Amino acid sequence: MPVDIQSDRVILKHPKGPSAEILFYGASVISWKSGSVTSPEPVERLFTSAKAALDGSKPVRGGIPVVFPCFGPPTHPDHAKLPQHGFARNNVWTYNATVMDNEAGVSVRLILGPNAYASIKEQYAHPFELAYVVTLAEHELCTNLHVQNTALSTTPAMEFQALFHNYIRAPANDVRVSPLLGLSYYDKTEATEEARTTAKKETREGVDVLKFTDSVYEDAPGRYEVLWGTGGIEVVTKNLKDVVVWNPQAEAGSKIGDMEAGGWLEAGEKWIGQQVLKVKL
Repeated sequence: MPVDIQSDRVILKHPKGPSAEILFYGASVISWKSGSVTSPEPVERLFTSAKAALDGSKPVRGGIPVVFPCFGPPTHPDHAKLPQHGFARNNVWTYNATVMDNEAGVSVRLILGPNAYASIKEQYAHPFELAYVVTLAEHELCTNLHVQNTALSTTPAMEFQALFHNYIRAPANDVRVSPLLGLSYYDKTEATEEARTTAKKETREGVDVLKFTDSVYEDAPGRYEVLWGTGGIEVVTKNLKDVVVWNPQAEAGSKIGDMEAGGWLEAGEKWIGQQVLKVKL
C-alpha cells in the first residue's frame, strides 16, 4: 500500500523501498528513508529528536516543520499575535488527496481544515488557503507549499514568510554546506543587536557547523549541497530566495528542552514554495 493513512499521520511507501512519514499535526515530515545509487538500502535521512513531542502538544523538534507566515519571533504588525514561526507547524492538517501513485513515486496533499482556520482567525486577519504536497521518489523527497490569498481585490496585500525547516541527519563535525561563498548573511549568534543586524560576507568555500551556527543568507542560489565524508544531500528550491544554516551544537542545544543530547500576495494571488531533497553518493 503506497499511501497508509493512520489516525495521526500518513505514510508514503515507494515500490523500491524508500518511505516518508508526515504527521497531520503541523504537516511535519518526521521521517524520510531512502537509499542512494551506490547504496540502495534505505536509511533515515532526517533527524527527529528522541524527545520530540509527536502527540500534538507542541511543535515537533526535527524532521521538516513548515514555517508560515512568520520566521522566528513575529516582527510584522500583521503577525503580532502569532507564536514564533507562525501557526502552520502547530495546527492539525487534513489529508486531502493522493496526487500521484505510480512507479515513479507517490504524492499526497494535505490542507488546513475548517477547525484550524477558526482558531487561526483570532491570531491572523488575512483570509488564505494553504495546501502542502509531499512527493516521495526513489532517491528524492519534494515538498511544495501552496499559499493563496483569498481576500477580495479591495483588501491590502498579504505579507508573509515561509520556510521548510529541514533537520538533515549528518555528522556535525564533518558536514559542509555550499555554495554560499560571497553571499551576504546575518549571524544571529552574535552577542549584540547591532552585530546581529550587520551584514557579513561569506568567505568559506564550504560552510561548517563546528560551533553554534545560526546564519541567514540573502539572495542565495537556490541549489545547495550538504556534504560529508560518506554521503550528502542536494537541496534545490524554488521561490525561496534565502537560506538559513543552523546547528545548535552542545552550546545551545543543551538549553533546548526537547533536543536529545548531542514576500507578500495581492488579493486572489497564489504562491508556491518548493524544495527537492536528493540523496547524493
